[in-house]
Amino acid sequence: LHVDLSEASVKRLFTNGRVSLDRLVALCDKLGVTLAELANDAAASAPRVRRLTEAQEAEVAADTKLLLVAACVLNHWSAADICRLYRIEPPECLRKLIQLDRLGLIELLPGERIRLNLARDFDWLPGGPIRRFFREHGEPDFLDAAFGDAGETHVFLHGMLSADARAAFLTQIQQLRQRFDASHEDSRAAPTRRSVGLLLAMREWEPPDFVALRRGESSRA
Repeated sequence: LHVDLSEASVKRLFTNGRVSLDRLVALCDKLGVTLAELANDAAASAPRVRRLTEAQEAEVAADTKLLLVAACVLNHWSAADICRLYRIEPPECLRKLIQLDRLGLIELLPGERIRLNLARDFDWLPGGPIRRFFREHGEPDFLDAAFGDAGETHVFLHGMLSADARAAFLTQIQQLRQRFDASHEDSRAAPTRRSVGLLLAMREWEPPDFVALRRGESSRA
């Protein structure tokens, strides 16, 4: 199949943005790809956000409704879903989505469709405004439970580990996070989904009551 255009003409079409849908389909046929595959490749090659700046995170954390909308869209909610469940009217929700688009977290498409603009390893800043917000406002409520129902568990372990053992556990925790992210994506098509919290943490630590009994820094050995 030929498109009756020279290579220079094709380049001009894409440079000035005037290529028609029919012409684009013909070019895809010539290349042996579908239009959907071309769109997916273009989306995959677009720059993705790995981190927000401290100021950007502070902007989100300072506005509870903006943070709520951000959390919802990160879980693949539509604008209609958000307005249906929360006391946010469509015009206000649209303003929040535009703000998230400006911050680079999403791309707001026609019809209020939402495309996430995040790298696979996206994360909030360590010790940044978002993590501080959830540590102060979320973790106490999250941990204030018996963790005895089906599907719940709470395990706290304490031991003495070598540097190699700690490094190995950190690697396994990162792998578990990746599996959680993959399950999150796989669950998008499920008929029902439930909000789930998973807290993972590891650091050098000693109970404060033990610390109070220390004779000196040398006792830590």
